[in-house]
Amino acid sequence: MVAGLAGLVGLVGGLATGLAIRFSEAAQGQEPLQEPVQAALPPGVASVLSVLPSSAVVVDGEDRVLRASSAARAFGMVSGDRLIVEELLALARLVRRDGEIRETEIQVGQDRHDSRWFAVRVAPLGTHGLVLVLAEDLTELRRVESIRRDFAANVSHELKTPVGALLLLAETIEGAADDEEAVRRFSGRMQLEAARLSSLVQDLITLSHVQGDEPLARDRPVALDEVVADAVDRCRMRAESRSIELAAGPTEGIRVRGDEELLVTALRNLVDNAVAYSPEGTRVAISVRRSDDEFVELSVTDQGIGIPERELERIFERFYRVDPARSRQTGGTGLGLAIVKHVATKHGGEVIVWSREGSGSTFTLRLPLLPEDPRVTENPVQEAVQ
Repeated sequence: MVAGLAGLVGLVGGLATGLAIRFSEAAQGQEPLQEPVQAALPPGVASVLSVLPSSAVVVDGEDRVLRASSAARAFGMVSGDRLIVEELLALARLVRRDGEIRETEIQVGQDRHDSRWFAVRVAPLGTHGLVLVLAEDLTELRRVESIRRDFAANVSHELKTPVGALLLLAETIEGAADDEEAVRRFSGRMQLEAARLSSLVQDLITLSHVQGDEPLARDRPVALDEVVADAVDRCRMRAESRSIELAAGPTEGIRVRGDEELLVTALRNLVDNAVAYSPEGTRVAISVRRSDDEFVELSVTDQGIGIPERELERIFERFYRVDPARSRQTGGTGLGLAIVKHVATKHGGEVIVWSREGSGSTFTLRLPLLPEDPRVTENPVQEAVQ
């Protein structure tokens, strides 16, 4: 009897111990499961974040990053599992505290050349203290707006100068109506200012045509020998007035596809610049050569004053002048090289510059060659006779 009771007590104790162990294990097993539930994203959120165009970051209640887009990391917002931009971290904490959505604009990066601007929206995401940070890159938009403001200011300034001069000269002529010599002199000045105003307006019209995304209005095979001949002819009088020789090499019948008038305008601008910034009695050479099977290079080389290396990156900006005083003396509008750059881009090419102070400059238009089509007969009349 005693032995039986002892066995029963032992069995009950064993069962109790086993149940206690199982309960303890179950309790221990449930505890870590609560962490992933709290840290997990709500269903479907990960899929939505993956297709958003904005940089996206999700932080939990302890400011740890649960998910960050590659753009957010590339822009320096996230490092490891931490949000390292202080403004974003402060906004996330405020939103977590009161649940209100907040929007603002921030700058990431201290260097003005490398920093970027973002439109930021921070909102609570579900429960458990999750916060969603969305940042849209505004850097390019701000750059375009800045260019637009500068362009409007520059156009106003450039137009004001010749218009003001014309008004002043008109008043002067009116006051000197009895002096024939003065009238002739001031009339000549008025013609120069009117020509300068006309050139500026024409360059603005050309620039507006070539800087957009729309296709070329006239897209057809263009013979470069005609482009070179036309551009040289338009610049010849100015070059001869300064005893500058214009030497054009052979074009070997090379053709490209594009707008002939725009190509002539681009080459004329390069030749005009070469003449304007070269000493009297020097030489400007225009050459054409195949660089490979796909591109042709149209180069203008002068023996002029050259361009400082620090200025080379800016010479294609609109209204930028290396030597403003000289540019105004020569009648330049400050838009010539900007037009050249856009014309080259419009034709699928580029413009390259080499220059050294005191040694002259070489500007090269690199354009795609017109593909040869063996089905096209070069001389259909002769082909028919044969």
